[in-house]
Amino acid sequence: MILGKVVGTVVTTLSHPDFKHRRLLVVQPLGLEGDALDEDFIALDATQAGIGDTVLVNREGSGARQVLNNPDAPVISVIVGIVDSVFIEESN
Repeated sequence: MILGKVVGTVVTTLSHPDFKHRRLLVVQPLGLEGDALDEDFIALDATQAGIGDTVLVNREGSGARQVLNNPDAPVISVIVGIVDSVFIEESN
């Protein structure tokens, strides 16, 4: 699971049947200052997230397919939660 920020949407004229009634969103990974972050990626939305939302993303194919309740879905990343707030305690 990773934290990310929704920075865009993907519009398609055709989509896979397993994506029906779900949006594809562009997610920018979030991390602490100095962390090496991955590139932006596309995730299937299971939460009604929108641009600007901080989200929790499952980026593991098997777990993503479990969220969709479809063991054959062609998906790797799925948004599973919208984050209200994050608190990070500094360690000494």
